[in-house]
Amino acid sequence: MRLGLRLKIAISTAIIAVTLLSLTACDTYDAFYREFVDKSEETYETVKIGVFEPLSGADKEFGELEIKGIELGREVFPTCMKKNVELIYADNKSDIYVAEEAIQELIKKKPAIILGSYGNVYSLVAGKYIEEAQIPTIAVTNKNPLVTSNNPYYFRVCFIDSYQGVALAKYAVESIGAASAAVMRPRNDDLAAALVSAFEDKFVLDSTNPSAIVKTVEYTAGDTDFSSQLSQIKQSGAPVVFLPANETDGAAILVQAKEMGINAVFLGTEAWDTESFIEKAGDAAKLAVFSTVYDAETSVNSTTELFLRAYREKYGEDAVPEPEAALGFDAYMIAVAALDKIGTVRDGDLLRLSLQYTFQHPGASGNITLGAGGDPMKTVIIKGIINGQAHNIYTMEPAVVNPLDIIGQTGDIGAVQE
Repeated sequence: MRLGLRLKIAISTAIIAVTLLSLTACDTYDAFYREFVDKSEETYETVKIGVFEPLSGADKEFGELEIKGIELGREVFPTCMKKNVELIYADNKSDIYVAEEAIQELIKKKPAIILGSYGNVYSLVAGKYIEEAQIPTIAVTNKNPLVTSNNPYYFRVCFIDSYQGVALAKYAVESIGAASAAVMRPRNDDLAAALVSAFEDKFVLDSTNPSAIVKTVEYTAGDTDFSSQLSQIKQSGAPVVFLPANETDGAAILVQAKEMGINAVFLGTEAWDTESFIEKAGDAAKLAVFSTVYDAETSVNSTTELFLRAYREKYGEDAVPEPEAALGFDAYMIAVAALDKIGTVRDGDLLRLSLQYTFQHPGASGNITLGAGGDPMKTVIIKGIINGQAHNIYTMEPAVVNPLDIIGQTGDIGAVQE
């Protein structure tokens, strides 16, 4: 049975109301759904959730990490809509040609929702089939904007790379109080260009200074001498330097910056969140501050604590969860929550609306808000180096817009904005 547009708008509004207002009278929504939606065909025995991952091949290790979190989520919350959750696996074998066949075979098994895949290319291959079948899908760790772009059925729980630029700019202004910044970027690097654009836009906005970016210099990845660029940075007097560099270049630049007496804070991405980066940078690592997708030491909400307890009960008291596992857990939990809200596995379009209005979902990796674009606005952990160890020094929470306010002001049921 397909619902009419007006009915879907009405139900989606009810979804938002229940989600955002946390109504204790849940029977109100249940009664609404029973009155307007015929569920006489809801005779399924289990709620099927598809898992589209590389279970073999070159990317097997990373696919298994995502599955680790998904399966832990199912162990902690094994039911949905008062039925057992059944995970249905499809192995794309780390191969784009196999991925095309695998996603079609998975769709034939009629999962209500799909999780995965690790690897941007496999998700991109699957995208058109997912949209045609109208089966909402949640990517776990891939970050390519094209995965969700122009595909209303693809969502993700991991922030896209450029979002780190937003988080770091917010940290620089709010925590450091920086009124100006410099940028040091690698040449001919599209990812770095996107990061820089996001950082500059957010820094100018939050600092309310159109001229806040006082210096921009470029370097060639793999160089060993950065003295010319660093001299310009030092002369600019900027208290913070945005440096979207890889681990090796970032460490080398920090070492030279320290030798030149530069005391600015260098802002980097999750590429620096490794023990080897700290080793390479040595004492200069104390100049570094960087964003990361997950930190096991940081308790953002009750779910982060629940996830950590469940993980350690399963893998040992000293086990440290991988970011991929935390994100896999979040993808599963958001999927179950969205299905519970609508009470049916028969309508992918309605489930898409339910996902679209995920607002401040308390996830293991932080609080997550989705929108029509599919990309999350979420908690970002900012780390600094203290006594040779990376520690959380700032937790960035985005300013998100209540979808109910947008509906009331514009009549648009699809927009949630940063």
